[in-house]
Amino acid sequence: MNDINRVAVDLAKNVFQVCALNSHNKVLFNKKLSRKKFIEFMVQLSPSSVFIEACYSSHYWGRTLTEMGHKVHLIPAQHVTPFVRGNKSDNNDALAIAEAANRPNIRFVPIKTIQQQEIMAIHRVRARLIKSRTQVTNQTRGLLSDFGIIFAKGFKPFRENMIELQENKSLSVSFRETMSDLYNEFNQISERLNNLEKHLKDYIKKNNNCTIISSAPGIGFVNASALVASIDRGQAFKNPREFGVWLGLPPRQYGSGDTFKSAGISKREDRYLRTQLIHAARAAKKWAKHRDDQLSLWIKQLEYWQAQGHCCHCPQAGKNHLGSFEETGMLCTAVPAKDNE
Repeated sequence: MNDINRVAVDLAKNVFQVCALNSHNKVLFNKKLSRKKFIEFMVQLSPSSVFIEACYSSHYWGRTLTEMGHKVHLIPAQHVTPFVRGNKSDNNDALAIAEAANRPNIRFVPIKTIQQQEIMAIHRVRARLIKSRTQVTNQTRGLLSDFGIIFAKGFKPFRENMIELQENKSLSVSFRETMSDLYNEFNQISERLNNLEKHLKDYIKKNNNCTIISSAPGIGFVNASALVASIDRGQAFKNPREFGVWLGLPPRQYGSGDTFKSAGISKREDRYLRTQLIHAARAAKKWAKHRDDQLSLWIKQLEYWQAQGHCCHCPQAGKNHLGSFEETGMLCTAVPAKDNE
């Protein structure tokens, strides 16, 4: 065991595939170990570099193995898949993890703390409850539409009409009881959501990083807690551009020879976090009309160009542009020249 320099582990619930390599990248062994024997093996092993695919339970094992004195690296799953040779098996997966660990420019996933995982668990439950509440309201509206009963959009009209529905004598008692059960389910889900959001609000009050992020326009307790739970202080990224790439905001690109095409955003990584940030941008856009700071003025310009049917990439946009708007109250109408003109 003294010859072992690096260890690649393919995680599972009860059986772990362990691939050990020496300093010359030669495979010493690649075998399966039970959960108990795996822990015993890692305890007896001298401090080594351990590479794990970032999947379920990887953060738990990352913390556990770090406490044993090992240096743990979590490799994103998309960087491991290309190195799987032959048929998919635990043996080949462990070899692929070991191979991916040798590649340069691999950005490892930071190991999350217990608190970070707890907050993300609350977010996942909250997202499921929101979906369930929407399903309840949609089903209720659909069933009642067959009886000519239509509600306005929003939860407030839904609550008001569901209460009035119990006094509707044109409907049978059994049907009204069924609708009452749906309304009770709606209220129960709403109450559970309020409790979860209370936990998130308490969390951001105690976390300084959340307080800093909350100062950004459009960022509330949901976005602040989700960002800190996902990326902590952002130590995995060298600059904001890398964070944008990780979030899946740059366009998807296709190139071959002289052909190069750019499509929509790549939508990589965390879909939930990207969705929440889109909602934050919408909130900032909504409140921009009531403010005169530089960001709000820029948003107003974008809205104006969009309304005029012009491209939003104004070549004169900048500090002077915003200054002229503040002085004259007029938005710039400069439009880039088209390629065929």
